[in-house]
Amino acid sequence: MYFGAGRGSPDLATRVLSSVLAHALHPATRVAAPHTPHATAEITGDLAFVVTDDQADALDESGSVRLGYNGSLLGPVRWISAAAAAVSSRTVVEVWRDGHGLCQELAGLHPVAEPRGIDPPPGAGTRVSFELDDAYFGPGQVIAADLASLDLHGPDCNGPAGPGHVTVTDARGQDEPIVIPYR
Repeated sequence: MYFGAGRGSPDLATRVLSSVLAHALHPATRVAAPHTPHATAEITGDLAFVVTDDQADALDESGSVRLGYNGSLLGPVRWISAAAAAVSSRTVVEVWRDGHGLCQELAGLHPVAEPRGIDPPPGAGTRVSFELDDAYFGPGQVIAADLASLDLHGPDCNGPAGPGHVTVTDARGQDEPIVIPYR
């Protein structure tokens, strides 16, 4: 439903990745107007990927935490990441801003524990690591190797490309990772 492909579809894993990346490129209206999205993704396994962006919506400017679904660091601004977490066996969410950082592990969309403090990188951002649930996706399901064909804009995006960008790196078993930029 959220990904444009059903549970038995052979391209479901690729559609989950594509949906999370499309949302990174087209963030929620609340942050879209004042923000130029910049995101990176790394495919680390057949059903595993990490998305990092420069938005820290779970922390406000004072470092206060805004918990979302089921008490997780994924709230309504990241609804598609929450949907991807729901079909994942393990998701790790890290968020940081102005020297404050938190990390939380999820099983599905349910926190394994409360968010814990981390030593954050500079600036602001969020990193979400997804391990899609092979029991949900079924045997033979993988994120496609042909990443150049990902549609990160969809049928409702008819304006010119904005200044934001997403860079995808496929690090699965190649001597040289494949890097593809999207605008």
